[in-house]
Amino acid sequence: MSKTNTNLLHHAIDEFSINKKIFSSLLNGVSENIFRWKESPGKWCLLEIACHLYDEESQDFRTRLFSVLRDPEKAFPPINPIGWVSKRKYIEQDFDNKLADFLSERDNSIKLLKGLTSPKWDNTFQHPQIGPMSAKMILSNWLAHDYLHIRQIIRIKFAYLKHISDEDLKYAGSW
Repeated sequence: MSKTNTNLLHHAIDEFSINKKIFSSLLNGVSENIFRWKESPGKWCLLEIACHLYDEESQDFRTRLFSVLRDPEKAFPPINPIGWVSKRKYIEQDFDNKLADFLSERDNSIKLLKGLTSPKWDNTFQHPQIGPMSAKMILSNWLAHDYLHIRQIIRIKFAYLKHISDEDLKYAGSW
């Protein structure tokens, strides 16, 4: 494994561990008033994000990464992250249980990543819509997905504060 790929794997494992703590800190103990609140129709609430994180962790990124590493010719199991919101009734789920499920799955992911020996990062699956998806690309996007949702959670918390305070928050700094 090249030094760059070794560095990426170690970086990803470290960041997934840190991000687990960040997600836990941002979401544990959040009241129902906050986790069900939506900034506007069509936007996700924190409950829906927790459900999404669980599904993506257990059925998308990890599954697809290990599929490409094992057999890059094998088709991925189908996913439907947007459709799952209604089909799996995210809004009816128990927030604390879904968050705990996600955090447990993150532990499983970290354990599996730590167990990799000489992964073939250049293995590539030819996705019919996306095009070539290498194992390295999937790992990088999995970590980027974390960052996007951390930003989204903070944005929702900021918007909720603005909503309940009905105050101009410019004094805090520019968003």
